[in-house]
Amino acid sequence: MGDRLRARDLARSAGLSVQQIRTYTETGVLPAVERTAGGHRVFTGAHAEALTVARELAAGHGWATTRVVMRAVHDGDLAAALAAVDASHARLDRERGELAAVREALETLLTGRPARSGRVNPPGRAECSGDAGPGGRTEHAARQDTARHGLRIGEVARAVGVSPPVLRLWEAHGLLRPEREPSTGYRRYDSSELRAAHIVALLRRGSHTLPAIGSVLDELRATGSPDRVLRELTHRMRDLHCTSLRRLAASAALHGYLRSQGHTV
Repeated sequence: MGDRLRARDLARSAGLSVQQIRTYTETGVLPAVERTAGGHRVFTGAHAEALTVARELAAGHGWATTRVVMRAVHDGDLAAALAAVDASHARLDRERGELAAVREALETLLTGRPARSGRVNPPGRAECSGDAGPGGRTEHAARQDTARHGLRIGEVARAVGVSPPVLRLWEAHGLLRPEREPSTGYRRYDSSELRAAHIVALLRRGSHTLPAIGSVLDELRATGSPDRVLRELTHRMRDLHCTSLRRLAASAALHGYLRSQGHTV
């Protein structure tokens, strides 16, 4: 077997440690290995190929998705591998849609509809919808309820895709300013604070720091101008384009690997 490799050879070729190679083997990122009579792992060119594919996948989808995909492939569960890839692409598409919606709302502000009461108040895309929701209630009716009563923290957390403790953290840093119910002390988020939460969530996904996001929101609250937020969203959209290209390369690498494993369409 001329392509037999030692763990340190495989590690050196990829600029990794031997322990990382062992971890990848144990977690299914690399295919199962045989052992010599002395108990040493035997790696081959197939493991080197899998490692190359895994690193390409990680560059596009991150290691969490990569571990799921590669383990499923090596377990013979192609459906699970493809489902994990599809879910990763769906998350990217969802964030792209959210970015577009917030950008559209902020551009509406730019045309002459400033925020009132010192709050972030860009009209969202959902506000233009007249579709009926569950139970026949329209988006307009839901907006009226929010305007009268506001949303509680759990409802806002679900709307923006984070946990309630994250919203409390953002509030502690001055990013969100919910009202409090006088009788219960429960937080209530009006429509402007809900939109602020959406903006924070989007900027956090772009790895912006909390102080930087605070500066953006302070400017928006103080001036009513979304210019700076628009610039940040533009940068985030460019980041998404780069991520899309990396995921495209990852899909090509995975497709080639699946063919080498005998999976053909």
